[in-house]
Amino acid sequence: MKKIFSHKALQIILVPIFILVTTMSVLSQNGIPPKDIQPYFDQARKFRNQDKIDLALETLNTAATESEKNEDIKALIDSLHEFAVLYLKIDKEGDTEFYWDRASVLLKDIAYPYGDAMHKYIEAILLYRSKRNFQALFMLNEAKQLNNDRNFINNLLLTEAQVYINLEKYESATKNLNSLIVNTDIYEKEYLSTQAYLTLAELNLKTGDLTESAKNGENALALANNNGFLVDVKDANNLLTIVYEKLGQYQKSLTNNQNLAQIKDSIFNIEKNKIEAKTADKIKDDYKTELIARQDKKIEELTESQNRSELTAILTAAFLIIISLLAITLYRNNQIKLKTNDLLQTKNKELQISRDDAVQAMEAKTNFLSTVSHELRTPLYAVTGLTHLLLEEDPEEHQKEHLKALKFSGDYLLNFINDILHINKIDANKLEPLNMEFNLNKVINEVINSLSQSAKANNTKLTLDYDSEIPSHLLSDPLKLSQIFMNLIGNSIKFTKGGEVKVTAKLLNKVDDDVTIYFEVNDNGIGISKEKQKNIFEGFEQGSIQINREYGGTGLGLTIVKSLLGLFKSKIELESTLNEGSSFFFEIEMTSLDDKPEDFTFEVTPRDYDFKNLHLLIVEDNKINQVITKKMLSKKEMTSDIANNGYEAITLAQENVYDAILMDIHMPGISGEEATIEIRKFNQDTPIIALTAISLDDSLESFYAAGCNDVVTKPFKPEVFYQKIGENIFDKDIRNSLS
Repeated sequence: MKKIFSHKALQIILVPIFILVTTMSVLSQNGIPPKDIQPYFDQARKFRNQDKIDLALETLNTAATESEKNEDIKALIDSLHEFAVLYLKIDKEGDTEFYWDRASVLLKDIAYPYGDAMHKYIEAILLYRSKRNFQALFMLNEAKQLNNDRNFINNLLLTEAQVYINLEKYESATKNLNSLIVNTDIYEKEYLSTQAYLTLAELNLKTGDLTESAKNGENALALANNNGFLVDVKDANNLLTIVYEKLGQYQKSLTNNQNLAQIKDSIFNIEKNKIEAKTADKIKDDYKTELIARQDKKIEELTESQNRSELTAILTAAFLIIISLLAITLYRNNQIKLKTNDLLQTKNKELQISRDDAVQAMEAKTNFLSTVSHELRTPLYAVTGLTHLLLEEDPEEHQKEHLKALKFSGDYLLNFINDILHINKIDANKLEPLNMEFNLNKVINEVINSLSQSAKANNTKLTLDYDSEIPSHLLSDPLKLSQIFMNLIGNSIKFTKGGEVKVTAKLLNKVDDDVTIYFEVNDNGIGISKEKQKNIFEGFEQGSIQINREYGGTGLGLTIVKSLLGLFKSKIELESTLNEGSSFFFEIEMTSLDDKPEDFTFEVTPRDYDFKNLHLLIVEDNKINQVITKKMLSKKEMTSDIANNGYEAITLAQENVYDAILMDIHMPGISGEEATIEIRKFNQDTPIIALTAISLDDSLESFYAAGCNDVVTKPFKPEVFYQKIGENIFDKDIRNSLS
């Protein structure tokens, strides 16, 4: 026992105990304010981008030292993360993991969202480098939710683009890179643009677009030369050497190759690499040994005072006995822990494999449903469009009956596709709740009014019990609330004949501006059995096949409600008795805006427009859709030209004057978004209405950002189609004055 617990060993064991007792804050003693270390981070970032790795390391080491001196845990975490990123730059992933682990320990004991976001971002890069791309995307999304710092988001978008390229999602990668080319980052504007151009050039080379690759490569080279980004100068010259050789421009290829050789000889030499490696290893070793040095210093101080009191010696002996017993226990526990860790590592690997499989399966399911729902819209547009045209041509009575049945089937199929796409968007995290001002009473009444005819057809009474204490101005997402009420109330009406459906809204709690509201939709319809209640919120569940045949519907309404409430962090509850009725209820937290005055609203009623002699451009690659859209315009005495693709649309828009342009989004060649962007360069006034079958990856915001005035989804109702054309042509001045 004496050999195991020597005098030196005793000191090492006792040091942590005495450090906890004796450590005092320097700041509390002398009142010196902590030094701002942000300039060190800015300077280190600049050195890193210019590939002055040794200077960047020394600057970060100073930042870490100041952080510890000031006892600034958050700044120390930031320093460790910056070290981790810098070691990634020089491909020392082992050292990156060392600093990442040190930051992990500190993050356990502090609430620091930015630090957590940066931690996940670095983990995502390590996953990407180990070719675990789906896990990397998941981790990047986690990081994105924790912080919205512009520089952080820009670097995250760059990494995300690189992951997309690995997954061959070139369109998504291109969107990210194009946004970075025109970034407004206050720290790394030129560096991010250089990286975006260079990555885009590599993507172009991979997809065979050599001209664009050369163009983007030259842009990257110019920026890198102007800002001293030495590695990027080398990479750009290397890429351009390959691209120009493939293009047959051998002189340019030779020039870039000579530049590459000169750069390698003059800058990236062995001596420089030795200096950087030596600096990197020295700083890492210094950090590792710093704690030991501090402990040695404390040991010396404690040794000097050891002989001052017999009491200290007695206490030391007591500590020795206690710690000896603890050491034996800890040794045994450590052996158990090692075995447990081995088992946990094995299980963890199994879980990681299962998670990867689940992520890939979800991705495959999402892509499949998105593709199917999108592709079905094109033939469905032909069905509904031709049905409308035939009904307008005064058919025979027996034909009219068949056409109405066909129209009903088309509308049913469209609602079914919309439901699938909606659930798919929620599952794929494509939907997020908005935060806008609205009047809850008005939202619920609008839903009730829209369903009143359905209630009347079922001889069902529809009532609303609305608590007058609910604030008139609330902050939440009225659109998704409308969808929830539309599905719940519509569902109750469908299964209640000759009865009553009652909607309740009550204020449960109000603390300052935070309010909790209770909602309930109650009916005395057919009810739901206890057995079926377990699965009623799952997709395509309606109780039984007989109920489905008698009442119709897809069984997706309650699934949508459950998913939408999940976005509000709420849960749908159900109480039901077979043949007596059902009650669906839930609670939602919102923000009150009581201080705002009542606003005056007005509604624009649908107008009858005179479309005669209007001349429109139809941009559509599908021949059947061209015929249908052209005939629908002709019905209202409008003339039209047809562009088969985006290139033709740009040419016709330059050569002719149109009252409006109907723009399909998904076309071969260039998309409708790209065509709209080009048209807006020389024509800012002509209304452009996106006429498209929206898929999971489409974004309405991107349509408007490209320059579209409005969006009509295919297939559409004719009255909506004509109303949108009229609003955008005749009400354009009114709309502009209100915006």
